[in-house]
Amino acid sequence: MPKLNERLQDTFNHTLLQIKPSRIRSFVSKINGIDGLISLNVGEPGFNTPEHIKEAAIKSIAEDKSHYSPQPGWLELRQSISRYVEKKTGVSYDPETEVVVTDGATEALASTFIAVVNEGDKVIVPMPGYPAYSADIEMARGVVVPVDTSADKFKLTPVKLEETLKNDPEIKAIILNYPTNPTGVEYTPEEVQALTKVLDKYGILVISDEIYGELTYDVKHESVVKYLPNNSILINGVSKSHAMTGYRLGYVTGPAEIVANVKKVHGFLVTSPSNPAQYGAIEALDNGLEDSQPMLNEYRERRDYVTESLSKIGFDIISPDGAFYIFAKIPAQYSELTSEEFALKLANDAHVGVTPGDAFGDSGQGYIRISYAADMDQIIEAMKRIKKMIEQDN
Repeated sequence: MPKLNERLQDTFNHTLLQIKPSRIRSFVSKINGIDGLISLNVGEPGFNTPEHIKEAAIKSIAEDKSHYSPQPGWLELRQSISRYVEKKTGVSYDPETEVVVTDGATEALASTFIAVVNEGDKVIVPMPGYPAYSADIEMARGVVVPVDTSADKFKLTPVKLEETLKNDPEIKAIILNYPTNPTGVEYTPEEVQALTKVLDKYGILVISDEIYGELTYDVKHESVVKYLPNNSILINGVSKSHAMTGYRLGYVTGPAEIVANVKKVHGFLVTSPSNPAQYGAIEALDNGLEDSQPMLNEYRERRDYVTESLSKIGFDIISPDGAFYIFAKIPAQYSELTSEEFALKLANDAHVGVTPGDAFGDSGQGYIRISYAADMDQIIEAMKRIKKMIEQDN
């Protein structure tokens, strides 16, 4: 096993010193070896990809569509994305110049931040938030401006947004994510409009991650780009809406001037997306607009069951309106434990795996994230185990 030459010990990008590895993944590694563990920490749909999408991907392989696609993706897919986004937002994007197909929404985010953030640029990140946002900004040598939303039911309010922008005129951009990971909170159309009025006033760039936009329950999802098309970049994909996480297929849409630079970064990072994934996505966006509805019906049932079960045993919960996460406040009897300590206790004592809330930022301390994308039988058993542990500790 090779050992790095001592003279090369300092040979790495020093920006990485301030970036911690994903706490989500590292925590999963800590508990994965526990026998009989029920995992409620996976952020992906508990369903298989619809058959008609799988058939489209398989057909592309059978037809030998195995060569490089254009770097921004096949034009046919970019046209499908353009039609889909216009149907959802009312905004028309030119498939030739304003759409880039990426290897998942994660690469879309990384390519976008590299394309728009210069050293020292400040970007607002509402917290708690998906850890990749802060990491991407810092890898681009930007500065994260965290805004704690925990006192406002995990929603960024127009008042807090304006206060942040007024106090720091050097802020260049904001990342929005809704429905949110980890809280499942969704903004109403009225709340989106109120935020866009403030954003328009200050003229900053809006990067909107709407990967969970098809997974909402009692609130209609409304994209920020509907109101700020000239100031916004939309990040999306088919991972969550069509249970295609392993296909790694996302996309970026926005004004041509910005998308040209996103496309440049994307091309150097990954060359081009996977062909079978692209042909599956064409089928998903053209003929699978209702594919998420059966999943939604199941998720709603699971959400209601988990919310009711946990509320009865002392967890404080804001019932989510989207995605498939519950961000639950740990019962007061465990106030001396950190989020990670409580999550470890759940794993070891109840054999239930969840994600510590502070994996999503300091404002998540005292919470755990539970994914209810697992099978209902597993969820029922997990709730029984958690209840038993809480009762035994009383």
